[in-house]
Amino acid sequence: MLAYADKLTREPWSMTADDLEPMRRAGFDDRAILDVNQIAAYFAFVNRLADGLGVELEGYWDPEEILSPLP
Repeated sequence: MLAYADKLTREPWSMTADDLEPMRRAGFDDRAILDVNQIAAYFAFVNRLADGLGVELEGYWDPEEILSPLP
């Protein structure tokens, strides 16, 4: 699921039907795959909207913590 969402977020133009197979093998049905797709797409949309409008984080967020890569 995470590999699918990551690829959809970073390289949406390279998605193919083959990207669904690992999800299906893991037990995701079409509805669950659609849910993952819509959630990833929604967050991409909202983040691009905020970035495009210059929205800044509230003061209580630590930008270094948010922008640092996961271990």
